Amino acid sequence: MPKFLAAAIQLNSQPNLDDNLEKIYLRVMSASEAGAQFIGLPENFAFMGNEKERLKQAETIAERVEKSLIQWAKEFNVTILGGGYPVPAGDGKVYNRAIIVEPSGVISAAYDKIHLFDVELSAKESYRESEMVEPGKKAVTIRLKKPEISVGLSICYDVRFPELYRELAFQGSELLCVPAAFTKPTGKAHWETLLKARAIENSAFVIAPAQTGKHGSKRETYGHSMIIDPWGVILTNAGSEPGMALAEIDTSTLAEVRKKLPSLKHRVL
Repeated sequence: MPKFLAAAIQLNSQPNLDDNLEKIYLRVMSASEAGAQFIGLPENFAFMGNEKERLKQAETIAERVEKSLIQWAKEFNVTILGGGYPVPAGDGKVYNRAIIVEPSGVISAAYDKIHLFDVELSAKESYRESEMVEPGKKAVTIRLKKPEISVGLSICYDVRFPELYRELAFQGSELLCVPAAFTKPTGKAHWETLLKARAIENSAFVIAPAQTGKHGSKRETYGHSMIIDPWGVILTNAGSEPGMALAEIDTSTLAEVRKKLPSLKHRVL
């Protein structure tokens, strides 16, 4: 079974589309030069800041993102995960959408975030994603040709809902994508534990590109982009600075773990 290098790009995106795309291009180039065939970008990679401004610019952001990712995938002959960007959904809302763009430039999969981040972390920090985002309806798995692997899509807050990942596993997912913009307090408490749990319980690789640092004046994210193997071993961790987490995905590991611990076959409920 094949081996390939994967890169989880870690960004500090700001509310400036042009600047973000310029920086992302350089990160994608760097990952490609390092040998990565699968390159993941985090949630809100193209624009992160004021949510009302993000909603206002959604159509422009979506057009620029799709055009850019198609161009980069073809230029560098890589598969790119666009981990989450706004796409107009009508009625004053957007979808938070992740896409897979293959080396041919074809957008072969699109997933709209199902679970929306409506939480009150403290008196000073609360989020109501559902006020501006329309939830998705379907779990999405895609079989890639390069690299040869089945990929399941999710976004950020989805990671707290194991039933989604079990569905992705039964759709055949071998690599679970969790692009995120995890808040700093929840990241410190739960990020690593949740990612390892999703890998272990589904005997799958996990790639989790993340945002890090301060975004505008109010938001701060945790970083620590990771790639984790089906045994729950963290293969790489990007820490807290912008950069990337690079690791080899050896799919023979997945076959070995699923043979040793065939828990997916033992499911009763």
